[in-house]
Amino acid sequence: MAERLPMFPLGTVLAPFAGLPLHIFEPRYRVLMFDCVRGTPEFGVVLIERGLEVGGDDQRYHVGTVARIADAGELPDGRWVVTAVGTDRIRILEWLPDDPYPVALVERLPTPAWDPADDDHRASAEREVRRALTLSGELGLEAPPATVELAADPVVASWQLVAIAPLGPFDKQQLLELDDPAARLLRLGELAEEVSFLLAHRLRGE
Repeated sequence: MAERLPMFPLGTVLAPFAGLPLHIFEPRYRVLMFDCVRGTPEFGVVLIERGLEVGGDDQRYHVGTVARIADAGELPDGRWVVTAVGTDRIRILEWLPDDPYPVALVERLPTPAWDPADDDHRASAEREVRRALTLSGELGLEAPPATVELAADPVVASWQLVAIAPLGPFDKQQLLELDDPAARLLRLGELAEEVSFLLAHRLRGE
């Protein structure tokens, strides 16, 4: 079913179950936060394909994630400091006129139950992601520690791997758009392996 949802286009991808810290200063998104904290504390996050976060006139991808506000505080000057958490994936059906912030009709995409047959795919993807994180740390790059602990729930852990993997936003968008968990884990492993290959070359000074 279609639902009307406030939208926050960003230059980053929000994965389900991942945290999203925001410092909100643009006037239209201050209004969005005001409306959300006094109504349904949810908004949609989509990656900007082309354009900038500030000022509008951007082009956006059509698959994103619902962000549920966990904590929000309005500063004396009207800015907001917000912590949100990704929940459902969504597909944009129609962009509505900004009033004053972006709004869209969206559908929530189902979350398949975990198939134990995917355990090996998850384990393989985790090995590749942790290897890429280890190499990132050795190079002094900003990344989560390779020893970061994942949730016991395999569905949550699989999305956490997407969130912590040292990949660019367009690679993460590709993963977000994959409906099949096995296909997503396989692709995640491939992308993390490619990153590790490049990072290893950098470490060797090649």
